[in-house]
Amino acid sequence: MAQTTRQPADQSSIVTVDGTGILVNGKPFAVRGAAGEGPLDELAALGATTVRLYGGDPGPMLDAAQKAGLKVIAGLWVGQPRQGANYADPAFAARQLAELQSIVEKYRRHPALLMWGIGNEVEVDLADDSPVWPVLEQAAAMVRRVDPDHPTLAVLAETGTDKVRKLIARAPSLEALGLNSYGDALYSVTDRARAQGWRGPIIVTELGALGQWQAAHAPWGAPFEPSSTQKAIQLRRYLEALGDTGAIVFLWGQKQEVTPSWHSLLLPGGAWTEGAEAMAEAWGGRTPGGNHAPRIVSLRVADDASAPFASWPEGGEGAFALEALDPDGDPIEVRWSVMAESASRGIGGDAEAVPPAFPAAVRLAGPTGARIAGLPPGHYRVFVEILDTRGAAATANMPFEVR
Repeated sequence: MAQTTRQPADQSSIVTVDGTGILVNGKPFAVRGAAGEGPLDELAALGATTVRLYGGDPGPMLDAAQKAGLKVIAGLWVGQPRQGANYADPAFAARQLAELQSIVEKYRRHPALLMWGIGNEVEVDLADDSPVWPVLEQAAAMVRRVDPDHPTLAVLAETGTDKVRKLIARAPSLEALGLNSYGDALYSVTDRARAQGWRGPIIVTELGALGQWQAAHAPWGAPFEPSSTQKAIQLRRYLEALGDTGAIVFLWGQKQEVTPSWHSLLLPGGAWTEGAEAMAEAWGGRTPGGNHAPRIVSLRVADDASAPFASWPEGGEGAFALEALDPDGDPIEVRWSVMAESASRGIGGDAEAVPPAFPAAVRLAGPTGARIAGLPPGHYRVFVEILDTRGAAATANMPFEVR
């Protein structure tokens, strides 16, 4: 039975939990959208209703979301023990809670606010995760006291074998469950959370085609990244499988994580990839101008179509072949580049340094291939970006080594 809700006296919304669903001013609300800070008008046009933020001052994005007609999961950043947060220090814990409360007090009546996302994968990479559950509970209890009109949500990295069960037992003030999940784990993530006892709303707060930790890799440890075309194929399947479960795709923007393109739905210049089409198809929206992104049929080693990576001796060269097309027949521009394999491997999305680039190594580059030479021994990737003339793009890369 739906909860009785009062109508707000100002422009803010009253958001409540109704069984496994979310109500905004008493009406069912479908949570679908993306995490990140890319163009919100374009995101809304895809059929999204929601943008997820991670922390900091949400004010500018709340204002932008309101103009775009979107709601916001406003992140309350909870310090992660793996990054030095010390919850055995009462002064640190009290200071953090006070900072979070000031954010809640400032923005609790913003009309674009949907709910408060408390923490992001705070439990990751800990031998003993017991300190984090009381922290999440304290933050959730504070939010419910200060802002009873917007639900509390905690974000975990997948369900684990007992994470959800621990959250239920030790953080009862949390009203919605956020789970970051990737690849084929998405087919079962909702059922696995329910099996651990969660009865309220579930939102997949990050989803993507494949996590780098799930990928096969080269002998030197470089994970194989799917092309943007391959990612979009998987994204279509996962969005369909999730059905009515809340779905937040990662990332509406661009960031370096293993590569500059692994989780990025956008290029640095703002061009969008085929993943945006998958979102529009699932949500009844439309890409800008009804455009379709270029497709990559294959990026391969020129003389060995089945090789998953390339390898050649110092002083030699490698050749790569590309097959790509644009479904609308738009002219395309093909850009080749080479970067060192990332030596910075963050945990749980932690910041990574962008690897150095080697523009002089790209030789005889064209729309169907490129040759790479002049590199010292080491591990690298060759990247290709394909751009049409209407703001869409495709990406792919392949690891290689110079022996």
